[in-house]
Amino acid sequence: MNLAPEGFKSYTRLLAYCRSYSARIAAALICMVMSAIAGIVPPWLIKRVVDDVLIAGDRNALNVLAVAVVILSALKVSFGYGYNYLMSWVGHKLIMDIRLRLYDRIQKLSFRLLYRKRMGEFVSIITNDVATLQNIMTTSIVDLVVQSVTFVGIVAFLFFINWRLTLATFVVIPAAVFAIDRASARLRTVGGTIQEQLAQLSGIAQEALSSIRIVRAFATEKHEFRRFEEKNRSHFKALIRGTQTRGFLEGVVEIVLITALSFILWLGGRDVVAGKLTAGELISFLTYIGLLVQPVRVASRVVSAIQQGVASTDRIFGIIDSEDDVAEPVSPIVPREMRGEIVFDDVWFAYDDERWVLKGLCFSVARGEKVAIVGATGAGKSTIGDLLLRFHDPTRGRILIDGVDLREFDTASYRRRIGVVPQDPVLMKGSLSYNISYGFDSATAESIREAAVSAGIDEYISSLPDGYGSEVGERGVTLSGGQRQRVAIARAIVRNPSILLMDEATSSLDAMVESQVQRAMSVAMSGRTSLIIAHRLSTIREADRILVLSGGVVAEKGRHEELMRSRGYYFNLYSLQGGGEDVADS
Repeated sequence: MNLAPEGFKSYTRLLAYCRSYSARIAAALICMVMSAIAGIVPPWLIKRVVDDVLIAGDRNALNVLAVAVVILSALKVSFGYGYNYLMSWVGHKLIMDIRLRLYDRIQKLSFRLLYRKRMGEFVSIITNDVATLQNIMTTSIVDLVVQSVTFVGIVAFLFFINWRLTLATFVVIPAAVFAIDRASARLRTVGGTIQEQLAQLSGIAQEALSSIRIVRAFATEKHEFRRFEEKNRSHFKALIRGTQTRGFLEGVVEIVLITALSFILWLGGRDVVAGKLTAGELISFLTYIGLLVQPVRVASRVVSAIQQGVASTDRIFGIIDSEDDVAEPVSPIVPREMRGEIVFDDVWFAYDDERWVLKGLCFSVARGEKVAIVGATGAGKSTIGDLLLRFHDPTRGRILIDGVDLREFDTASYRRRIGVVPQDPVLMKGSLSYNISYGFDSATAESIREAAVSAGIDEYISSLPDGYGSEVGERGVTLSGGQRQRVAIARAIVRNPSILLMDEATSSLDAMVESQVQRAMSVAMSGRTSLIIAHRLSTIREADRILVLSGGVVAEKGRHEELMRSRGYYFNLYSLQGGGEDVADS
């Protein structure tokens, strides 16, 4: 089949995950075999009932056969329960392990890879694709093994009863195999389309719902509905195509098998009339032929499921196997204490080949110094912050922290030494206390309160009925922009970081709130190495030094007054933002 060279290549990787559960799998296989055997024997007993009881009149045989049927049924049910439980346990545990590894991998993916998909598509892979794989591991694989054993057992009994009739039966089997093979390639394509369409559908839904305020503000509900409707319709069409293909496969297989059954009935009937076959043997033989339909029918359904699962498995392992452009060092340095000295040494960076955002950038920040980075949109300001947080590595050059190349640090430990206040602070669903201490498990109630006081948010929190235990709602929707920003400042300073990164922390606030947040930022930056990425230049007048970016390099540097007197690039930027008094004084 087309499945073998390509499809099973993905599934063989699952064997590595199964090694820890080999004992349970072995026990499940034994139960499967025993259950299959117990289910195969009863048709042979029918032969004895017809020949020995109904024709020969042997009552003792009738008693024995009746008890044997009950015992075999009990064994079939008992072993069936055993393999169902064991394989379900293994399947669910295996899927749990894969889902955990997949989620962990997505969390660590480089931003280059994350930006290629919508977040909803990753969520779809974690939920829908893993669910598809879960169905295969807990149901399809079990059915495949059980029905394979059943098929082999039935064929053995058929040969035992009459080998000539059995050979005649299998003249038509290749036709069924050919039908399955022809449909399997189409099933794989359709299965991949279904999962891809579902991932895109999830991505569009999450994108629109997470931006519901913007959608309503711009009255684009109908536009978003049409986008969702179009993708939903495409997914529906893919599902229907899959249903049609599966229905065709199962229908062809069933027609082929019924044709074979009629043919065998005709041949067997002639042998009974000629005295070459007993009536019991013919009835038993036909019963086994009828039972043979189930394994083949299940095989066609399992092939369908596995073909769809191949696409899901490829997508899952495609993420797990993806290479990260931010690799951990072999022997990472775990920083215990950091002075906070920063050096950008001839740093070049491009998101795409040769499309340089930074071009040989060189600057240093001394311990405790407050340095602001300004420039026009697209100058590379936020890229500097991303590189400092090691979201990316420089394409060329290096970044030194206390004289150590940033790539030599243990990334997680290093990031814990940096406090970040982003432009759009994202608060997690939970209490204010949880959000302030987020990512810093050793924070105490006292240190949380001290951080809130420094950030100027303690008074507001204390006025709430539940104080620091108050829930903020998803993404902090119950707080104003200024309150969210001050919570973010408190979150940054509660860990007492060596370096503080302010990434356009006040650009979305009005003048009054900006002034309040600016005071909180000044307290937070006191005594710490601070890098202030700013779009609104009025917020960085008190910086020790200002670096003006243009074209990926430092075009100007100095204090605010010095740069204004030079009447260069900074002067023009500041003038465009309405720095009237400063312009006049200069």
